[in-house]
Amino acid sequence: MNRESYIFVAGASRGVGREVVKSLRNQQINVKALLRTPDTQPELEGMEVQVVRGDALDIIAVEQAILGPEPISAVISTIGGLPKDGERADYLGNKNLIDAAVKAGVEKFILVSSIGSGESVVALPPQALETLKSVLQEKEKAEQHLINSGLTYTIIRPGGLKSEPATGNGVLTENYRVAGTIHRADVGQLVCDCLFSDLANRKVLSAIDRNMAYGEPNFEVLNLS
Repeated sequence: MNRESYIFVAGASRGVGREVVKSLRNQQINVKALLRTPDTQPELEGMEVQVVRGDALDIIAVEQAILGPEPISAVISTIGGLPKDGERADYLGNKNLIDAAVKAGVEKFILVSSIGSGESVVALPPQALETLKSVLQEKEKAEQHLINSGLTYTIIRPGGLKSEPATGNGVLTENYRVAGTIHRADVGQLVCDCLFSDLANRKVLSAIDRNMAYGEPNFEVLNLS
């Protein structure tokens, strides 16, 4: 990964995306962020993040952002959320980002999804699954589109998210039966770890706090070093 190039982050305005940006900037890595609304633009620019305005559901805006003059070496997407005119960004927004990344020839695409997507559906209790079913179906479609895109990818599925400071106990596992919770700041650091490790390439990983896991007590942790 060329540290002179930019890492493109979609979803940087809040949550895990914001934590990803903080982790990248703490390492002095150039970041370009796609923002749908201007609310957090001044704060991101204060972190020396290059901000471009656009909606991930608008393929033209996405292509202009990713295919702009700055060299983009990797794309990280944490987007999702409420439907807009019947369309969720979880699939269509991510599809646009993935397709633009293919055009740009980026080195890696990291998609932050969710435990409960794909085969990890078995990790969720039935009540949670029923509540999140429509969202998880969209996330799974995005995952499959990325896997089939030809890009070098990492898919990270966090468990239940908390907003407290990082614990340093965040871990990744290929065991899709594991569930649990994790702090957003720890997910942000794990995403950055995956960005610079070939050991995470073409893997689908669950992300949890090792002290807040349940379901599979003796799961194997992926070592990225």
